[in-house]
Amino acid sequence: MHDRTTVAGVILAGGRARRMHNQDKGLILYRGRPLVCYAIDALAGAVSEIIINANRHLNRYRAFGRPVVPDLTAGFDGPLAGILAAMRHTEAEVLAVLPCDSPLILAEHVDKLLATRAEHDADIAAAHDGERLHPVFLALKTDLKDSLQEYLSHGGRKADRWLELHRLVPADFSATPEIFANVNTMAELAALEAQNER
Repeated sequence: MHDRTTVAGVILAGGRARRMHNQDKGLILYRGRPLVCYAIDALAGAVSEIIINANRHLNRYRAFGRPVVPDLTAGFDGPLAGILAAMRHTEAEVLAVLPCDSPLILAEHVDKLLATRAEHDADIAAAHDGERLHPVFLALKTDLKDSLQEYLSHGGRKADRWLELHRLVPADFSATPEIFANVNTMAELAALEAQNER
């Protein structure tokens, strides 16, 4: 198992959310609670430090009692920019990464990501649902920050391409692909709430 004291977690809430009419996705309510709360709960059971990456409404995010770290650039440069900001902020050796808009993820899933990376001594473990990789559900070494900085400074934005530059191991979530359901539109939010009322 991983040593929790050397593991931090980051919640990626820094996007523009164009398909949500530019609302701040992490602050949108799902079953009466802001979406970001579900990611906080999942990480709280698995890591010793939780960072929120956000580029808007910083004070509202700070109200959740966690450090809020914006991207190091002003261009809304995507999830990798948020991961880099967290890597620069923490002194932990390993970083668990979750998006703010997947409320079905639990601490046991974060633990599985971390354990898979540790078991293989890989640079990065990324969730795989049996059909595809989910490149924003990660456990990765924070000493990759210089590599990530270089990739971003050369215009790289695609997470999966950067992941492939390193020793990457898939974490097998093929038995529970539904946990990756995420919220990109208000219709998806309503559908997810209806599905999980039972």
